[in-house]
Order: sequence, then structure tokens, then C-alpha cells
Amino acid sequence: MNTALWVRVIRHHRTARQVTVPCGRHDPEDALSEACHALDLSRPLWLEKNRREWNEFAQTRFLPDSFLEAVDFDRLEIEFIDPDAKKKRSTDPRNA
Repeated sequence: MNTALWVRVIRHHRTARQVTVPCGRHDPEDALSEACHALDLSRPLWLEKNRREWNEFAQTRFLPDSFLEAVDFDRLEIEFIDPDAKKKRSTDPRNA
């Protein structure tokens, strides 16, 4: 199965709109542009904070101040989806 970028528009702690677009792990910005076009949004500014979060967690958030135009939602969340990746198991004995 192919990897994808899951983009969610969050308003009042609920997903208002969402879309998934094909994406490689190391090229999220092109997929983000495609997703923003599909959601009819301007593209947010990709800052060093977003790059750090993406490299470490494969997800990041954009707040309204990340956009040059006014937006009507609380945040935009993006997450890398890899259906073939193995889930990391906890080594904590309480989770056995």
C-alpha cells in the first residue's frame, strides 16, 4: 500500500474537513500544497519548528498565524501515514 499525507482542518476540537494525498516521507511540502489546493486553503508557512516536528514525529500542526490569509479554523494538522510500518511496542511491563 502507498504512503500518504493525512491533512485535517480542526475547528472547535473537531475535524471539520480532511483529505489524504500521496506523499513520500521526505517530501511533505509538495503533498501539503496539493492537499491545501483540494481543501481550498492557502499554503501555510513551513517553519523550522514544523521541520523539526516532521523529522522527529512525522506530523506537525499549523496555527492560524502560519497562514498569510485569514482562516476560519483553529489549526491544520498533517500526519504521515505508512500502512506497512510496524507499530512500536512499549517495553513497559505494565502494558503487557
